[in-house]
Amino acid sequence: MFFPAYNDALSLPGLIGKTFETLEDNVDDFEVIVVNDGSADDTGAVLEALVRKHGPRLRIVTHAVNRGYGGALRSGFAAATKELVFYTDGDGQYDVGELPKLLDRLNANVGLVNGFKLERNDPQHRIFIGNAYNRFARLLFRIRIRDIDCDFRLIRRSLIESIHLTSTSGTICVELVRKLEISGCGVAEVGVHHYARMHGSSQFFRIKSLLSTFSQLVKLWFKLVVIDERPVAPARVSVDLTAEQEPRTK
Repeated sequence: MFFPAYNDALSLPGLIGKTFETLEDNVDDFEVIVVNDGSADDTGAVLEALVRKHGPRLRIVTHAVNRGYGGALRSGFAAATKELVFYTDGDGQYDVGELPKLLDRLNANVGLVNGFKLERNDPQHRIFIGNAYNRFARLLFRIRIRDIDCDFRLIRRSLIESIHLTSTSGTICVELVRKLEISGCGVAEVGVHHYARMHGSSQFFRIKSLLSTFSQLVKLWFKLVVIDERPVAPARVSVDLTAEQEPRTK
């Protein structure tokens, strides 16, 4: 399990504490990795204190400078050593306590279990932009999962090692899912809760970031769909419909 983190000093103590509780209750062998992506706040000091508290099962990967969301994910995937790799963001907008939902959907035929937001708890403009981005990216890249923008994923490490990721921005989520779907691996989807950000601010929903992401998305589309076009394996997507009936409360 790993978390990309950028200026998440305030959210990390609670997130890491909940993570260890969840893993100790549900799995026998695990590791927790935090990728500190050039944070300018006290993230580094907070992580040092957390390592002293939780011991060697918590490992830190530090970027001296910010490499972007894609760079942080690529470092996390490279550092992971267990058979299954789960990641979500270090800002605490997803509940790691819902990881067992994903584990329950994993079987020999499933390589990716992807969360989808039951309800997005963000300001209205971010919900609008996020929904538009998701629809646009799914259409452009012919992606089947419903929520590309839900960074709550459980993946077999063997699949990650079989693909080559190049993105440095948030477009890595599109690249990752597209390449996994092309691989023909089975995919399951599970509804998870999304909570309002309690600390800090998103780096994605800014004009400069959005323009950069759009530019990179077009370049990625040209590379993955136009140049590297190949038949996509028949869909093997399984959706947890019961999750959609859960109460939308925290």
